[in-house]
Amino acid sequence: MEKVILFSAPSGAGKTTIVRHLLAKYEQLMFSVSATTRKKRDHEENGVDYYFLSVNDFKEKIESNAFLEYEEVYAGVFYGTLKSEIDRIWKMGKMVVFDVDVMGGKSLKKYFGEKALAVFVKPPSLQVLADRLALRNTETPESLKTRISKAEYELTFEKDFDVALVNNDLSSTFAAAERLIESFMAK
Repeated sequence: MEKVILFSAPSGAGKTTIVRHLLAKYEQLMFSVSATTRKKRDHEENGVDYYFLSVNDFKEKIESNAFLEYEEVYAGVFYGTLKSEIDRIWKMGKMVVFDVDVMGGKSLKKYFGEKALAVFVKPPSLQVLADRLALRNTETPESLKTRISKAEYELTFEKDFDVALVNNDLSSTFAAAERLIESFMAK
């Protein structure tokens, strides 16, 4: 069962919500915890939501070839997928589920090829995305503007994924994601 499912999207499109739903529904799926240098949010737990690393620790892991892929998503803010994380999940007989940014998703799809189902989650519009990000109350006006600009660019990579999933209505999106997962698991 050495397969992987990649969910990629611009920040705020809903990929994490979709992934959490699928993980709760399917016991054969297991979340791949990414490493990051970004600041830990109050509700997050190290080793559960992310492996929170210092920039120096992250760069040391880059040097020792510990990552399948990594990206400097924002200046000084790195995200990456540790090889050891994938090995850990596959040894448990589970299918790996990724919740990664768009560039990470492209890299992972290229790495895993046919073993991967790459799902591109997109918002119905950039305005809806901006509204969702604003509702989080985690963004400054400057960071919100940066994220929207980045999202506009990231949306151009939809064609590099196996399927696009428009997250307009959450219950419909969940149902569509379940159909995709069930079909991929059956292969």
